[in-house]
Amino acid sequence: MFHKIKNKADSIEECQKNQDWTALSKSYYQLGVSAMEAGDLNHAHLWLHRADTIYSADDDIYDAVGEKLMNDCSDRIGQLEEEALLYNDVPSSVEEMAESLGDAQIRVWGLLSLARLVKLGEKLSVLPGCEVLGNLGRAVDTVLKSFQEPPTEEEFNGLKDLCSVLYDLGDSPVFWGMGSAIDVPGGEPLQVFDLNGLLSVLEIEAYLHGHLEFICALSQEEEPPSPETGIISAALLPDYYVRTGAGNLAETPQIKAELERISSDYDFLNSEMTWDLIQQRVEEYKKLDILA
Repeated sequence: MFHKIKNKADSIEECQKNQDWTALSKSYYQLGVSAMEAGDLNHAHLWLHRADTIYSADDDIYDAVGEKLMNDCSDRIGQLEEEALLYNDVPSSVEEMAESLGDAQIRVWGLLSLARLVKLGEKLSVLPGCEVLGNLGRAVDTVLKSFQEPPTEEEFNGLKDLCSVLYDLGDSPVFWGMGSAIDVPGGEPLQVFDLNGLLSVLEIEAYLHGHLEFICALSQEEEPPSPETGIISAALLPDYYVRTGAGNLAETPQIKAELERISSDYDFLNSEMTWDLIQQRVEEYKKLDILA
């Protein structure tokens, strides 16, 4: 089994080197099937979702991979969604907790989680094509300010442009194809594709897009759309820890610490919070290295 997995890992590197995206998607799919058949459901989740991300990003890859593979991959992902995995349990738990909060509290909860991705985004922004991730700090500042006063036209358009670039990044080989990575002191390198875990880049885009809709609704004295909760678990980075060999995800120190921060933020939202306290918490999180 070890040699088979090693050979498939070598195949992934070869596909990345040759920019053979169809073969890369198939290699991830094969890894996912092998992991699922071995009962390793976290790795199955990791690899099958990577396969799905790649063939869903490009019509040519979609056609080349073929319906048989895609249908089986989709079926397997559906089966994994029914399993007791951190990938499923945390978003479900967050949704349940959010039911006791008001919309404004949920939006702030999301902002606090986004702030914890700022430092990581700055580190990843040095990778080719990933410069946009260095703009998360400015986005956090704009969102926080806009809770208290309308944003300027420049600020609004800045968030709108950021959403567009983030959306395109999720569909780009720069994100899912090159294997680009940054060094992590004391750990394995972190790939930008590791942000696909809990669909982090898309959740960032969705949160910011939702905030723009919120701003527009307020300016037109309309009812804002309900806030999404996906961003709240986006800083967990489960794909990174699964890919680099973590055992029990919930006991991985960095994930355990992030789960505690999510819970602490929930308690904070239920306290006598003020905008000064929110800003103080945001500033602390912007400096946080969630990989440490």
